[in-house]
Amino acid sequence: MLPRAAYVDPDVLAWERRHLFDGGWVCVGRATELTRRAGEQAAVRVGATSVLLTCDASGAVHAFVNICRHRGHELLACATTTRRGVVQCPYHAWSYELDGALRVAPHADAMPNVVPDELGLRRMPLAMWAGWLFVNVDGCAPPFDEHVGGLAGLVAPWAPERLRVAATHSYEIAANWKVVVENYHECSHCPLIHPELCRVSTADSAVNVDDLPGAFVGGAMRLADSATTMSLDGRSPVHPLPGLDDEQRRQVLYVQLFPNLLVSLHPDYVLSHRIEPLTATTSRIECQWMFEPSTVGASGFDPTYAVEFWDVTNRQDWAAVESVQRGLDSPQFVPGVFAENEDAVYQFASMMAAAYAGAQIARPVVGPVLRDIADSA
Repeated sequence: MLPRAAYVDPDVLAWERRHLFDGGWVCVGRATELTRRAGEQAAVRVGATSVLLTCDASGAVHAFVNICRHRGHELLACATTTRRGVVQCPYHAWSYELDGALRVAPHADAMPNVVPDELGLRRMPLAMWAGWLFVNVDGCAPPFDEHVGGLAGLVAPWAPERLRVAATHSYEIAANWKVVVENYHECSHCPLIHPELCRVSTADSAVNVDDLPGAFVGGAMRLADSATTMSLDGRSPVHPLPGLDDEQRRQVLYVQLFPNLLVSLHPDYVLSHRIEPLTATTSRIECQWMFEPSTVGASGFDPTYAVEFWDVTNRQDWAAVESVQRGLDSPQFVPGVFAENEDAVYQFASMMAAAYAGAQIARPVVGPVLRDIADSA
């Protein structure tokens, strides 16, 4: 395991915010949530920075540092949304176009040192993949295609970019963000805390991906013979997603795109967990359930069968990871070892260890090299 400080020390989280969240590609939500209408604006916390997302009249999405160029006030309160034709600072009414250009600087427009071309909002790199938006706050991350790597082809049959969000739940839990991720990457705990899950999926069927490039970790688990999806009764009221082959219709693919996006791809829907570290020992998690547009638009459609199953499972997981966090908080905690079937957790921990040691975030090389990196970190 990583050392105790990685899960409890505010200084470690501050480093992660600067180097992994501000310094890498981070998911900030679904594009469709922002591009429904021109003028949509949303503010999202990424690491140590608040990010402002806007959608202009042409449907183009922009990402800016959420700070007024006048005196530093946030342009939009974090975790809120609005819709208007301009971005206006609520402090002194400096206003900006949706593309970030300075529009009005009250009481300063005629001053010689107010040069509109120099006082637009600070733009940051933005990428869209599979319907999710990603930003790189400091602009220094490798190209996004390199970051996502082979994951793009792996999830392509589900075509998440086509899907529509039918439900959203948010949770705040008393655990470090990495404890949430580590729990996601193994199911050896499932027989003990997830009876509903074990009725519809085979807990020991996980096969992890280890031969594709990219900053991701994950693998697939098989459905039970009696189940067609992950629901409390194992049944689905909707058709499987088009594009899936027979094998993909009998499994769920669980993947994490580093650092904060967990994607669970089912035969009939896709579930995402987007994680935001709040403190060293608390996290916010946004879960979204996505379905075919024709399914969401059909009369009488109700996503409860999928939402209820994962809300039950999530809450079981949150209780477990909060207990782990209480153990990690104790000065008596000594890092343990990973079991043989926890290789995906080991891959994630090794990615973190490599990051702490200054290496580029990427799929780890399996073998003794990881132990050397972890020891040096």
